[in-house]
Amino acid sequence: MLSTVAAGGAAIVTGMSIRAAGYRSANDRPRMAAVGTGSRWAQKATGINGRYGSAQDMRRFGDYVMVCDADASRITGAKQVVNEWTGQEPDGTADYRAVLDRDDIDIVHISTPDHWHAKIAIEAMKAGKDVYCEKPMTLTIQEGQQMCQVCRDTGRVVQIGTQQRSNQNFIRAIAIIRAGRIGDLKQVTCSVGGGPTSPELPVADAPTGLDWNLWQGPVAETPFRYLPGPNGETKSWSRGHYEFRWWYEYSGGKLTDWGAHHVDIATWGMNKTETGPISIDPEMVRHPVPFEDGMPQQADRYNTATAFLIHADYEDGLRLSIRHDRDNGILFEGTKGRLFVNRGRLTGAPVEELKTNPLPAGALEEVYKNRTLVDHFRNFFEAATQRKEPISDVFSHHRALSTCHLAAIAARLGRKLTWDPAKEIIVGDPQAAGFLARDRRKGFEIEV
Repeated sequence: MLSTVAAGGAAIVTGMSIRAAGYRSANDRPRMAAVGTGSRWAQKATGINGRYGSAQDMRRFGDYVMVCDADASRITGAKQVVNEWTGQEPDGTADYRAVLDRDDIDIVHISTPDHWHAKIAIEAMKAGKDVYCEKPMTLTIQEGQQMCQVCRDTGRVVQIGTQQRSNQNFIRAIAIIRAGRIGDLKQVTCSVGGGPTSPELPVADAPTGLDWNLWQGPVAETPFRYLPGPNGETKSWSRGHYEFRWWYEYSGGKLTDWGAHHVDIATWGMNKTETGPISIDPEMVRHPVPFEDGMPQQADRYNTATAFLIHADYEDGLRLSIRHDRDNGILFEGTKGRLFVNRGRLTGAPVEELKTNPLPAGALEEVYKNRTLVDHFRNFFEAATQRKEPISDVFSHHRALSTCHLAAIAARLGRKLTWDPAKEIIVGDPQAAGFLARDRRKGFEIEV
């Protein structure tokens, strides 16, 4: 396991080959297990000829010794990928508990569908592992509360895969705001794109090698659905791989897919990472199927919102809007100016003014928790070695993602919600409050 040495006694992580004193010995690289080996982990492991995937970066700093997936073909693909990288084939399993039982695994890298994230992460922390968990961290607000509690109780280091937190466009945008260059914030708009629709999907047999019962895990059991066609990386519409994003049963659609990225940055820029809105108002929402009491009334097609304009209002009058249209990115508007930021650009008069009035030295590092600016993965490994909080921590992500979850609940019910950010409860609406948690199938409960 990672030791709990104080930051002052831990080695700084440097170079492409890390020898971190925080691990079992100075000559050991951290040993990792991948739980979920789809395209977000490594595109090639899914049979796609590409280099996309966060494992490409994680492997610079540690060694995968075990891979885990509910799909046997992906276990095979992941083993082959790791063998190509290291010359050694890792162990493989369909049961993530086999990962947690190993004392020689330091880090669990979670790239499963969203509905599995919290349970695996919580049990990994309780087993003494550090965790890199892809976004969104949770399926419900209750899961976020549980994640925060266990992270506090265990002292484990957990980085959420909201890699925009380590992107200099976004760091610079936050620094500009913190320096007062746009005045007092009044409005922030996150444009996250619209969700897709699907044709009618027939009930089908799950693909050979996919344990559909295990894949569903904590959520209610339902038949597999599948239709081949020219759609996305899987060349299909389905309830399974990749396409799970467009079913409320497993995810939150674009509100938690891209929302987890942009609302996180917005919350950071608004300096609201320890609180939340007081109301959520769905001005406009369109779903591809009818809803009743917040539940989709058709089971044969995608059901998450395709178009929306949802406002989150804060106690100080600041408004955060989440919408499906306009350029993907975040617009910050203040009393002195405005700026727009996404992964490709940072624009606005306050940005242009940096040419003649640059930010003070250290302004970016101050935003980055007074750390040297590095990529998101190096930040995690440095934090794990030094036993420090990483840049995308459980607590701030929970607050930002709670806004996304509340937006999804308001969208499903079609009405305004009142939220108490201190108590983290929906006020005066018992039906809406029922969506803060989900019933979990027997055998897949979370114990904190």
